[in-house]
Amino acid sequence: MRSGSDLLGVLLDGRYRIDSTIAYGGMSTVYRGIDLRLDRPIAIKVMDPRFANDPAFLSRFELEARSVARLSHAGLVAVYDQGSDDGHVFLVMDLIEGGTLRDLLRERGALSVPVAFSVLEPVLAALATAHRAGLVHRDVKPENILIAHDGAVKIADFGLVRALAEAGVTAGSMILGTAAYLSPEQVSAGSSDARSDVYSAGVLLYEMLTGAPPYSGDTALAVAYQHVNTDTTAPSRHVPNLPPELDDLVLRATRRDPGARFRDAGEMLAEVQELRRWLHVVPVRVPTPHRPAEQRSPDAP
Repeated sequence: MRSGSDLLGVLLDGRYRIDSTIAYGGMSTVYRGIDLRLDRPIAIKVMDPRFANDPAFLSRFELEARSVARLSHAGLVAVYDQGSDDGHVFLVMDLIEGGTLRDLLRERGALSVPVAFSVLEPVLAALATAHRAGLVHRDVKPENILIAHDGAVKIADFGLVRALAEAGVTAGSMILGTAAYLSPEQVSAGSSDARSDVYSAGVLLYEMLTGAPPYSGDTALAVAYQHVNTDTTAPSRHVPNLPPELDDLVLRATRRDPGARFRDAGEMLAEVQELRRWLHVVPVRVPTPHRPAEQRSPDAP
């Protein structure tokens, strides 16, 4: 079994050639590659070798990949294939050339309301498609929001958190990259449903409007437990002149009680679209961030 840069040039499943590294993190590495059979560029996510011999993970990984592959929406990163080869568990996906919302936030800080809406709407539309199919993302965060060169916004990594949970990955190890976006019920009980994705989307909007997530702390656990014990503040406390309707949207999405939130992404999307009309927010093209050729991603996964 090879690892890291040793995978460059490797052919997985006799078909997918790994050419270069896009991003790497604690639980997976994403590579740029090519599908030799169809002669098309692809992204290949290779999971950390520790998962290769875990039957629970492999079973859940395959099930989740099949479920996501059945979804069809412009805001979802398409999943083409999944497999295991010589101890390497991998997922083959559409290659999105560009960067992530995290890259854009690092470059620009707080985003304008039109840009924030133009990111949020396709994210919610994609989540709504998944929620209607009974799927929950569980890890909505800027690192998983991809922005293509043409400004298209897509969400990636559906199902991997659930697969890792089935493999017995503890909350402590999974929390590292996601603490700022976890819903209270994910922290306190490890449970999640469509309303958990709504909460994370609300935190995402808060960060886009203010330039920082609502909670910070010295450790990931300290941040996570603030979601359980503290109400999110209104974005206008940090950004003067934001319309009060935006405060209401963020606060409703991030209620600690799941029953007080939007019931799913579709309901939240309808509210966002109504607010766009009410506030006369004009759709804009989302700027493409400048992503390094290879970067570390605080992924979990």
